[in-house]
Amino acid sequence: MADTRQIGDVILDLQNISLAFGGVKALTDISFNVRQHEIRAIIGPNGAGKSSMLNVINGVYHPQHGNIVFHGEKRREMNPTKAARQGIARTFQNIALFKGMTVLDNIMTGRNTKMRSSVLANALWWGPARNEEVAHRAKVEQVIDFLEIQHIRKTPVGRLPYGLQKRVELARALAAEPSMLLLDEPMAGMNVEEKQDMCRFILDVNDQFGTTIVLIEHDMGVVMDISDRVVVLDYGKKIGDGTPDEVKNNPEVIKAYLGTTH
Repeated sequence: MADTRQIGDVILDLQNISLAFGGVKALTDISFNVRQHEIRAIIGPNGAGKSSMLNVINGVYHPQHGNIVFHGEKRREMNPTKAARQGIARTFQNIALFKGMTVLDNIMTGRNTKMRSSVLANALWWGPARNEEVAHRAKVEQVIDFLEIQHIRKTPVGRLPYGLQKRVELARALAAEPSMLLLDEPMAGMNVEEKQDMCRFILDVNDQFGTTIVLIEHDMGVVMDISDRVVVLDYGKKIGDGTPDEVKNNPEVIKAYLGTTH
């Protein structure tokens, strides 16, 4: 990728991660890192362990073996709320929005970790709580403008086409002002035009906000176009890691993808 971004030092280091559910191994001895400001892709056939790896990063799953070092500190007892407070936001393979709520209200839920006022103060909408609400709404409006969804801000999410729902989910994640954004198949189910839009927004988030992005994506054209580095999983093991060109020409990777349509 030819752009002006400065890729920084390693901010997330996954060391020998192994995860099993009962006797089933989801991840086996996987190590890779993520650098500040980069777009880091995780690819692999279905069932390779990609979503499990994202769940390890944001604290949903706790690996039985290995270490996670985030900003130089070894992480222990992580959960998604703590991860969010540390600046890690996440979108999901299956859209996890409140379908009956408006776009605006859905995006506002992304500000939860930033809210300081008590529940009582918010319920009564007193001084500090009112000021805080106004500040949060201003931040949300910035995200709405950035992702060009002003025209649907009052629409219930359930009425929106799939591609726009995906964009709203990205907006909710961005509302948390994350330093690292985990995207689980952000372009699944989209048509060509929607994919192009999503690619542009991901690149803009990375470039303008300086957000580090880790994404799972099956569309190899997209991965090769927008990623700085790619890690390849197959049956819960790492079989490749490097630049898009290095990965594309890796015999093990080629073999894992033979006969598959990704």
